[in-house]
Amino acid sequence: MAVGWSRDGAVQDQINATVEDGVQLVRSRLPDGESSTHCKECEAVIPDARRKAIPGVRLCVGCQLELEKEQTAFTLFNRRGSKDSQLK
Repeated sequence: MAVGWSRDGAVQDQINATVEDGVQLVRSRLPDGESSTHCKECEAVIPDARRKAIPGVRLCVGCQLELEKEQTAFTLFNRRGSKDSQLK
């Protein structure tokens, strides 16, 4: 079903592109290599269970939470393409 000026399937293409961008962002943030025994920020010991669960981990849970708060994504363009933006 075409919506406004878009072709059939354009809305689904936008949804797919948004999901693919999100997956790429998350994959780029995944650690790799051998896990550290101590946190690189606070020098706390990283438990064996965490090192086995996440290969390549470099931070303790507390420092990882702080890092993720800082990395909150903010985008400035609208992929949804509302009708209001198309009328201008």
